[in-house]
Order: sequence, then structure tokens, then C-alpha cells
Amino acid sequence: MNMSVSEEDKSAQKNDDGKEWPQILAILLGCLSSLTGGLLFAWPSPFLPKIINDKSYNITQDEASNFTTFNTVGIIVLSPFLILFTDSFGRKKTLMFSAIPTSVAWIIKAFSKDLYWLYFARFSCGLGDAILFAALPIYIGEVASPKVRGTWGNALICSVFLGQFIMNVLGYYFSIETTSFICLALPVTFVLVFSLMPETPYFYMMKGNEEAARQSLRTFKRKHNVDAEFEELKSDVRRQMVQAGTWRNLFMIEQNRKGLIAAVFLRTSQMFGGLLVFASYTKFIFEKSGGNIDPSLSSIIYMGTSFSLYTLSAFFSDTFGRRKAYMTSLALSGLVLLIEGIYLYIDQYQPGIDLSGIKWFPLAGLLGFIVTSSFGLGIIPTLMLGELFSASIKAKGVSLTATNFGLMILLANVVFYETNKAVGLYGPFIVFGCCNILSTFISYFVLPETKGKTLDEIQQHLKTEKVWK
Repeated sequence: MNMSVSEEDKSAQKNDDGKEWPQILAILLGCLSSLTGGLLFAWPSPFLPKIINDKSYNITQDEASNFTTFNTVGIIVLSPFLILFTDSFGRKKTLMFSAIPTSVAWIIKAFSKDLYWLYFARFSCGLGDAILFAALPIYIGEVASPKVRGTWGNALICSVFLGQFIMNVLGYYFSIETTSFICLALPVTFVLVFSLMPETPYFYMMKGNEEAARQSLRTFKRKHNVDAEFEELKSDVRRQMVQAGTWRNLFMIEQNRKGLIAAVFLRTSQMFGGLLVFASYTKFIFEKSGGNIDPSLSSIIYMGTSFSLYTLSAFFSDTFGRRKAYMTSLALSGLVLLIEGIYLYIDQYQPGIDLSGIKWFPLAGLLGFIVTSSFGLGIIPTLMLGELFSASIKAKGVSLTATNFGLMILLANVVFYETNKAVGLYGPFIVFGCCNILSTFISYFVLPETKGKTLDEIQQHLKTEKVWK
């Protein structure tokens, strides 16, 4: 009889060890919003050339070039106000709000050919991006254990690249109107399925709703007895909430300041690494570089490779430290871009040098860039964004970082367009390549290591350790 009870207890304990799949499911459903973000971000790549050449739009190349900047204006305008949303309505509801401006953007693109309405559509998708990048990293960081976060936290950026790949495929086969109607289904689906997911236990604990926090833990851990996790969460949040979540404390308290500097640097170095700029101008780059492969097909190959390698890297990203992986990726990406820039310079200004035998190099060079950026430059900034701030200051820190994100996208796009206009296509590659090399050295001094740490352990590390070597 005692043996039977003992075996039953062991069986019950085994069945209550918890599962990881509810956390993974929540992340993947949340990333439907970033999939929409990727579709919208890459929209200029296939359709900017089509709009310029389609007389029914009556839009010039200079006017169309603004499609890559108006979405960043939306990010800049809305991001400062998102503190009110994430801390008042919660991470889940805030993220669901992103479906409203993105749906508006698709509807306008489906029905209008007016330049200013299309500008508004790009601005509207920027509002959706602002909400997405302010809420989703926090949501992922707060629902996932360190092990799950280390792998599946990269789903955000992977889904962005999947969206960019899909957009280039859709743009190859369909018109702007048809593509818009197809993509409109995604934000609607996102709202329906993500509404079934719980809010994060961190948010409930911040609001003093202990029972809801406990129930959220049960759902994400897939276990009934979460007493140990609940007490640890309660202790962590209380310790982090001791500090007042003021703007002054974001800058004046050392651990908050270190987290902010690291987050701003990550986003700035990522944007001036050329990653998202090349995604916006993919087809344009292949058209101007004069390769011997169809520009539309090159764009599809480029974005398809991006998604494949970023997804593959997601499962190995926790093998190496975040800091080491980022520095290595920056250095190699910088080298690849500089070589690509040299090729483009020779092709444009040295007609005496015969490059006809390597006309495939523009595509090969950008594919090399995807390889070198896939394990660091592309994934680390987004992954770390939800890790660097304490509970009391997280909304403000992420909001400020999102504003910086929009500004850097805008500035990087302007640098690309104006440099290309001034000296030729080789110019942006040289500029972004040099930025990557410079960022490699800066990374050594400003980035902490967060691999394998809980959110509270990261805060203790920022507080006690000398992060800046």
C-alpha cells in the first residue's frame, strides 16, 4: 500500500514537472505581429520599382524613395507614448493594438494610388511597428524561461525576415492590390488567436494581482504547483520595483543607465550595419548592381536565405555568449560589406577591369552578409532588448529604445539614398562596412553577457559587475 502511494506521488510529481511548449506557443503566436511587420517593412523592395514605372501612380523615384522613411516617422511619433500602454493595459493588449494601424495600411494600399495616401499608409504601418517593437520583446522576455528565451526569443526577428521573404515572393507574382488583400488577413488572424494567450505573470505581479500572476505561471509552465516559481517571481519583482520607475532613475541609476546604453548601442549598430536598409532596397540594389540574375529572383533568393539562416541560427544562438557572437558577427559583416563596396566601385569607376566573369558577385556578396549577420548582428539586439531593463523601468527603457530605433532606421535610409545618389552604389556599402568594424570595438566595452541568466540575475549583474571593460 505504501509502495503504491509512493509510486502515485512520484507519478504526480513527474506529471507536474512542467512543459516548455506553452511558452513557445505564446511566442510564436505573438510573432504573427512581427510577421506582419516584416511584410510591411519589405513592401518597398518589390513595389517601389513597380510604382515608379506604373504611369497610373504618377510618382517619381524621389517621391517613392520616401516610402522607406515614412514608416520610421510613425515609429518615432508613437514610441514615447507607449509607456502608458504597456504599463497600463499590459503587454498582451498593447501588442494586439498593433493590428489596427497595420490593417489600415493594407486597406489604403489596396484601394489608393494617391501619393499622400500611400505616405499615410507607410506612416500607419510605422505606428504598428512602434507598438510591436515596444511590446513584443517585453512579452517574450517575461513569459519565457532563460532556456526558452535563448532559442525561441529569436522568433521575433526570424518572423520579420519570413515576412520580408514572403513579400518579395508576393511582389513577384501579384499586384499591389492583390498583395494587400492577401496580407490583410494576417493581422485579423493574429488578434483572434493571440487573444487566447494569457498576460505575462510579471505584469500581473507589478499590478499586485497575485492570483492572476499565479494562474499565468500555471499556464506558461503547464503545471499546477508553481509555488517555488511564484515566490521567486514575487521576490524578483519586489526587488526591481523598489526603485521608482522615473525618467530620472532611468539615467541616474547605474544599472538602468548601463542597460539603456547597451540597448541604444545595439539598435544603432544594427541599423548602421545595413541590415534593414538592404531589406528595403533589395530589388533596387540588384537592379543597380548589374548582376546577371533577374533582380526579382535575386531578391527572393536573398530574403529566402535570410529567413533560413536566421531560423537555423536561432537554435544555436545560445551556444555562444551574446557578446562574443555579436562582436564576431559585426567584424565579419563589416569585412563582407567592404569587399562588396570595392567590387561595386571597380564596376562603376574602373571600366578597364573586366568583371564579366563574376557578375554573380553582388548576389553572392549579400548572401555572404546574411551568413555573417545571421548569428549576431541580426538577432542579438532584438533578443537582448527584453532582458536589459528592470521591471520598474522596463516600459520607459524599451519605449526610448524604440524611438531611437525609428530614428536610426530613418537616418540609415537617408544615408543609403543620399550616398548612393552622391557617389554611386558602392558608397553605402563602404559606409555601413566601416560602421560594423567600429561597432565591433565598441561592443567590447558596453555589452553585458546575458546568456543563461534570469531577468533578475541580469539586473544583479548590471548592478554589481563591471560591464564596461
